[in-house]
Amino acid sequence: MKIVGIICEYNPFHNGHLYHLEKIKEMFPNSLIVLVLNGYFLERGEVSIISKKNKTELALEAGVDLVLELPFVFGSQSADIFAEASLKILNEVKCEYLVFGSESNDLDTLQKLANYQITEEKEYNKKVQNYLDMGINYPTSLAKALDIDFNFKPNDLLGISYLKAIQNNHYKIIPLTIKRTNDYLDTTLDEKIVSASNIREKIKNQKDIAKYVPQSTLAKIENVSLEDYFPYLKYKIMTDDNLDIYVDVTEGIDNRLKKVILTCHSIEELINKTKSKRYTYNKIRRMLIHILVGLKKEDIKNLNLEYIKVLGFTKKGQQYLNKIKKEVNIPFTPLKNSLTYTLELKCASLYDLQSKNANVKFETSHKPLKY
Repeated sequence: MKIVGIICEYNPFHNGHLYHLEKIKEMFPNSLIVLVLNGYFLERGEVSIISKKNKTELALEAGVDLVLELPFVFGSQSADIFAEASLKILNEVKCEYLVFGSESNDLDTLQKLANYQITEEKEYNKKVQNYLDMGINYPTSLAKALDIDFNFKPNDLLGISYLKAIQNNHYKIIPLTIKRTNDYLDTTLDEKIVSASNIREKIKNQKDIAKYVPQSTLAKIENVSLEDYFPYLKYKIMTDDNLDIYVDVTEGIDNRLKKVILTCHSIEELINKTKSKRYTYNKIRRMLIHILVGLKKEDIKNLNLEYIKVLGFTKKGQQYLNKIKKEVNIPFTPLKNSLTYTLELKCASLYDLQSKNANVKFETSHKPLKY
């Protein structure tokens, strides 16, 4: 039996995710699928429109055998940090393969790019920053720094971070790609499989999404977004004396936030008035999430995976977990006094302000969902 790992946010769970799982089952007919799942607040500074509990249920229904939590402290940060923690979790539970979506489906090129970024890290990062300072967007800056003609897109970029994490840590996990059937950034496509961004845009515009998601997803979608948290953010920015303590608040942007917040009436307005060539849209959204939740720079100085939380499993997944438990060096029970657990409870509490589910209760029960 092959142990296959995947890393997802399911925002929301859609037909493309079903396709992903079906392809894995074709590639590995006798396999056990392990999912590392991001929770309430996501890597691109978004709020999940499906709760962590409901995403776990959807994953198990769709054929995932074991669902493990990617804690907020890792899942809300840059691609490299997101990938590093996700791969560590998959490695701990003995995954043999990682299968991820890719726009290019060119694993050889992605591997070469990852190798270059590792071996020439300082010089490469300096070149990228120089191009960013010139006002060139992030994907184009990456290509220019490498002096190649490569159209970097979101899943390929994340894939490179996965490959770097595997190589840097000498994991024996074998990476494989599945060709993405759509463009992540295209919010206008009307095929059966479209991106999560496309679906969220349709939800925002009150359009029917039944064509793009499984029936079971429809009942679990919640009308929640970062915009709903603007009043809380506005209050915190206006009353917090030192915003500079929070992750991603750098180089005087705290003063700019203090200045512009007085005339802002929405998240979009706040981002547009704060954005510059040095601060991308997604980076500002991540920064606002960190201010909202209260993730401090001192919190991530010695960041480590304190435990692995099991969110759910099938009977096969439970049997596998029982088999490997004694070989895993990280505890599966959440450490209640840990930073990781404290932040998860904060996230669940914030999510409960807008959600119709009892997410704090789910966090504190510590009972994996069974399917």
